[in-house]
Amino acid sequence: MKYEVILYWSDVDQAYIAEVPELPGCAADGATYQAALQNVEVIMQEWIETAQELGRSIPQPKQRLMSA
Repeated sequence: MKYEVILYWSDVDQAYIAEVPELPGCAADGATYQAALQNVEVIMQEWIETAQELGRSIPQPKQRLMSA
């Protein structure tokens, strides 16, 4: 999937948080950076499947420009 994922450490949750801004409410956590990323990949797929089942639109991934 080509959606932007924001990963950060949460002191409150004592876990890494992975959020997908383009898919409202799509987020996951994990004990490690890698675990949070793996978990959010599963949640993204479930988010898309649920939206399809409900007949809702699925946002197209935004293309970001990379700069050095």
